[in-house]
Amino acid sequence: MNFQNYRLITIPISHFSEKARWALDRLNIPYTEEPHVPVFHRFATLKYDGSSVPVLATENHGNLVDSTDILHYLNAIAPVDKKLYPEIPELRKEVEELEDLFDEKLAVAVRNWGYFYKVKDRQAMRRGWCTNTPWFEQMGFTILFPLLSNLLQKKFQLTAENAAKSLAEIQEVFELVSQKLSDGRSYLVGDNFSAADLTFAALSAPILMPPEHFLKPQPLSQLPPEMAIVIQELQTTHAGNYGLRLYREERHFS
Repeated sequence: MNFQNYRLITIPISHFSEKARWALDRLNIPYTEEPHVPVFHRFATLKYDGSSVPVLATENHGNLVDSTDILHYLNAIAPVDKKLYPEIPELRKEVEELEDLFDEKLAVAVRNWGYFYKVKDRQAMRRGWCTNTPWFEQMGFTILFPLLSNLLQKKFQLTAENAAKSLAEIQEVFELVSQKLSDGRSYLVGDNFSAADLTFAALSAPILMPPEHFLKPQPLSQLPPEMAIVIQELQTTHAGNYGLRLYREERHFS
């Protein structure tokens, strides 16, 4: 297969970026990743008609500005044994419904819960936002961190009450996934790895902290105790074990 020159615009810590990154790596598609610090990423995404990350810029098929659209596009060019969506309509519908649930509920809750604990931690935020980004954006982060931190708290309403609500939503999704896996199945839908599995694992990564993630997780001892306890509890659930297993067994890098 002759591949185009793909460019993936990301924010390093973005779990939606990891979703697209994983799909590209799974298909062994060469691509150039352009990581950016939040706020500064807008200068990169706007030229591709996007506002958020990830953006996948292609030579022949325009620019894809949503992680699910990226997976649909990649599925269309994937070989049969690497398809992310089943051919059987009923199974595909189930995969897409789970993917939507993880995108709209799990991802938002994971983001808000995690930022509640880390938004004022300059070193943690530097690591998540600045890894492999342009030097001048890293300088901007250093100068603007207090402002960026305050903006983030206001934008996502990072209060203790909302963090508790976010955690409850995370636990609800994990319980749903655990129930689906309770019959001993290896994957959420059918007998093969799908977009549902990839999406759950990628969007759960900030709270499951798989060692295989390219942003190597901090030791739990360095996290706020309340945060570390929740992460340990989620890691030991059926859903948590499954997400960590997917990183061990399915997260292959190009």
